[in-house]
Amino acid sequence: MRRGRFITFEGTDGSGKTTQFRILGNWLRDRGLEVVETVEPGGTAIGQQIRRILLDPANADIQPRAELLLYFASRAQNVDQVIRPALDSGRVVLCDRFTDSTLVYQGAGRGIDASVVMDLDRIACRGLKPDLTFLIDIDLETSLARARRRNERIGTSESRLDEESAAFHERVREGYLALAKSEPERFVVIDGRGGIGEVGALIREAMQVHV
Repeated sequence: MRRGRFITFEGTDGSGKTTQFRILGNWLRDRGLEVVETVEPGGTAIGQQIRRILLDPANADIQPRAELLLYFASRAQNVDQVIRPALDSGRVVLCDRFTDSTLVYQGAGRGIDASVVMDLDRIACRGLKPDLTFLIDIDLETSLARARRRNERIGTSESRLDEESAAFHERVREGYLALAKSEPERFVVIDGRGGIGEVGALIREAMQVHV
């Protein structure tokens, strides 16, 4: 059976990527495709436990390398338990964040060398790489304002990274744009400043070209 397609969504917190990830999943199902949705960190029962540690604002003193290892522990479980089996059975896998997030948040944001991140990626993901990555890009001011509104609406149990400095979030955004520039055949950069319907239309248009 032909291997399925692995599509990831990336972007700063508040970019709207999770909303668009879910919309695209429904759109693909409406067209008869079998779709598996997953998230990083998380995606499995074990991953959800790791996610709670990573995103809980009470854990502000977690050290960068411990943080890095926890992200890849979640990812290794997700790859082996969910993502690879789904791809091997021919399904489309949509993932909300993957190793690109770690390259920009722990790499560009925290200052951990990209080679260290990729060494762990080789262990955890064993060569698995997205076929297509949508980067939902918005300016820093809009991103942080949206993240604050979201936290006011649903609570702050996963707000640890949202509370980082503006300089940190700017390094993350610049890291994403640099990644997209380095791999234009994989990344599609989507302007996330428009409404949900407008952004979704841009993603669907790109899907017609790339999938």
